[in-house]
Amino acid sequence: MGPLDGMRVIEGSAFVAIPLAGMTLAQMGAEVIRFDRIEGGLDARRWPVTKSGKSLFWAGLNKGKKSVAVDMKSPQGRELITRIITAPGEDAGLFLTNLRVRGWMDHETLSRLRKDLIMVALLGDRHGRAAVDYSVNPSLGFPNATGPEESVDPVAHVLPAWDCIAGNMAVTALLAAERHRLRSGQGQEVLFSLKDVAAAMLGNLGIIGEVAINGTDRPKYGNALYGGYGQDFICADGNRVMVIGLTDRQWRGLLKSTSTQDEMAALEARLGVSFSQEGARFKHRAAITEILKPFFQRHSVQELGPIFDRNGVTWSQFRSFAQAVHEDPDLSPENPMFHMVHQPGIGRYPTPASPFDFSQIDRSHPQPAPELGAHTEEVLADVAKLTSGEIAALFDAGVVTAPRKEQVFIRAAV
Repeated sequence: MGPLDGMRVIEGSAFVAIPLAGMTLAQMGAEVIRFDRIEGGLDARRWPVTKSGKSLFWAGLNKGKKSVAVDMKSPQGRELITRIITAPGEDAGLFLTNLRVRGWMDHETLSRLRKDLIMVALLGDRHGRAAVDYSVNPSLGFPNATGPEESVDPVAHVLPAWDCIAGNMAVTALLAAERHRLRSGQGQEVLFSLKDVAAAMLGNLGIIGEVAINGTDRPKYGNALYGGYGQDFICADGNRVMVIGLTDRQWRGLLKSTSTQDEMAALEARLGVSFSQEGARFKHRAAITEILKPFFQRHSVQELGPIFDRNGVTWSQFRSFAQAVHEDPDLSPENPMFHMVHQPGIGRYPTPASPFDFSQIDRSHPQPAPELGAHTEEVLADVAKLTSGEIAALFDAGVVTAPRKEQVFIRAAV
């Protein structure tokens, strides 16, 4: 059970954003049915993969969904998908996609069969051109502002940030449109683009204004926190940490922990500034860092950790992905969000449920991602309302498929 229990969402997707949206809805209780090509969608073998070639990417972004495998090139296959998308039901008629195809899989065509259909479609850019995070990010300037201060080379971020944001915006759009439908009975199409998601954040974060009003093209600042004080330091044991002095409380805790109050006051007097101002801490970050550096050179992470925690310092240790998985209890079942889940064909490993912790609804355990086509028969029967004979004929004709053991069962049942 979840807050979206009873809702049915159909997903036709690839890459990160829309699969993430569907998974987010599924983890809140929605029935999310994903359809793919018989040979597997674009993500079926996407890296990272196991040694046997199983996609950990697929397993991660399709948890708790149902899977239907259909020959989308055939008229019968397209008819089946259309039937599933437009199936009746008060909590159905909800479609998420980034694979919009005009004349078939678009709102104009589908809404003729279900007038209150809600379709949320993510484009590459507003002109309909293809785009992914690694093409959007360079076009807007972020890689040129990322990296060491002395570097001239752009640094593309390994996190697909715009995909992650767009995925959650797709959830927001779907729920908003569904609320509108509950009030008015009207369906609608919601279009947005990956580039517009990034462009909006460029404006929301003040970067467009920084260029337009101040005439500033933000340079690289390394690991420094822009506009406040935040800096990385190498400790006595060779480990690297990040410390943050953004708020006044964080700043005072950092000075108390490092016993540098007097030195910092003397620096303020020499410069004629007050470090109670975030901007002053940023402008004079190099001088501040020189005062703080000896403390880190004298202490290991194990030694400074309790001091920082006692004084309310915001800090963290730099880790690799592997170090984080092995060392951070927040990535283990010690965190109520994580459970050990067996993913068929892959194995058992820590798997996150929804990050949401509702006070009136128990958080559901994470469910494994389905094998390709694992729910084909179920969906054709329950959603498309086909008879067992019709379903068997589709399997025999190769229009749909399922894992082999399920195909054997279907023929035996018929």
